[in-house]
Amino acid sequence: MRRIAAAVVVMSLCVMMAEGSTRNVVVADSVTRMPLPNASLFDRNGNTIGITDMRGRIPYISPEGYPVTVRYLGFNEKTISTFVAADTVFLQENIPELPEVVVESSRHRVLHMLAYVREYSTLSTYTDTVFLFREKMADYMLTPDKKVRFKGWSSPRLLACRSYYRFTDARGRDSVSNVSNHHFSWSDWIGTPPASVLPHVLAQSESGSDTIRGKYSATEIWTRNNSRVIVDVDVMADTTSRKWVPNLAGFFRNDLEFERFRVRFNYDNVAGDTVAPSDLTGYSYNIESNGRGHDMFMFNRVDEPFFVSTYAEVYMLDKEYITVKEAKKWDARKFDMSEIGIFEPPEAPALQPSIQELVDRVNNIDIDMVRLDIVPDQNLVSKNFGKKRNHNIGRRVLALLKDVTGISSRKMNRNLNRQWDELKKERRAKKNPRREE
Repeated sequence: MRRIAAAVVVMSLCVMMAEGSTRNVVVADSVTRMPLPNASLFDRNGNTIGITDMRGRIPYISPEGYPVTVRYLGFNEKTISTFVAADTVFLQENIPELPEVVVESSRHRVLHMLAYVREYSTLSTYTDTVFLFREKMADYMLTPDKKVRFKGWSSPRLLACRSYYRFTDARGRDSVSNVSNHHFSWSDWIGTPPASVLPHVLAQSESGSDTIRGKYSATEIWTRNNSRVIVDVDVMADTTSRKWVPNLAGFFRNDLEFERFRVRFNYDNVAGDTVAPSDLTGYSYNIESNGRGHDMFMFNRVDEPFFVSTYAEVYMLDKEYITVKEAKKWDARKFDMSEIGIFEPPEAPALQPSIQELVDRVNNIDIDMVRLDIVPDQNLVSKNFGKKRNHNIGRRVLALLKDVTGISSRKMNRNLNRQWDELKKERRAKKNPRREE
């Protein structure tokens, strides 16, 4: 018993030492040496396993999770191949090459932005897990000039999409598909934030950082390096932080819990004391939510609990000011959707091996063969299947539709006009028999 107790103590001390030492690992900028908060961490299987804290420290990760990938939007990702005791992981900044937004004339008053979105979402229940990797193209239509009579949209509007699902049950059995019955991603509601004023400290200097405290903890961390600005927001730290995600206001209610809600916005070519959507080069977010399926996304049973996590990166590809007439054409989708496709920006990192494996599995599915292998459920087949149809029922339904659509009334009017014309001809014939001959 003493040996067992001693072994347990030794193991506990090892875990505590490992956890304590791992917390000393800091993710930082390779140039400024400043820590990078809310950097996302992925394990060897491509699953999100946490983020760095406000001091850039990574949480404890078991040795089985390595190699670990550290990703921070606007920086090149880095892989930690083995367990480290204490060190600093430096990330190199990756500056996207976006042209400066120029207003060509006073008529160009609507800002149109095109973006590439890459997301990783997981839906978990007591028995099943659904993992989603998705790539999509989206656009935004903003009206900085409030006098413009065009509403536009600040949430990402879907233009093209590729989805890859992996379904896993309680026994570990899995299957893949490119479709799912449930939509459980938060990515459709996280859009461009409104213009915001820089903290006074950063407005007066070319580089530095500033932390804004919320009711519970730090709610905003601003970092500036010349014309580039990064804003890390903890939406849960204070209710005032919800201004950064205005389209999600309806989801903050008692029956839906956000256990983590971090958003990062990257800006470039910032001039003056304000960051605006026209300066936005990209943004990312890490959300963990817990609630019931019906309350979160209006699907499934009301009483069934769900846990949903979403990590996504949004890369701005192009921005330009256009006229209201051009904006209305985009709004009406008067363009060829097939020409858009999926375009990855050069600064987007390569897919991890596990994600690439999922993509390959889905792309190798023989859709036609799967469809032919499905045996129809006879309980869902109509009892009249294969029998001669009752055309009288079809005629009655068709007559009803004609009445609803007005086809019958138009036909009746045509018949009345035809009969009236025939009646007039008969009367003329009786009055002038010789003339008709």
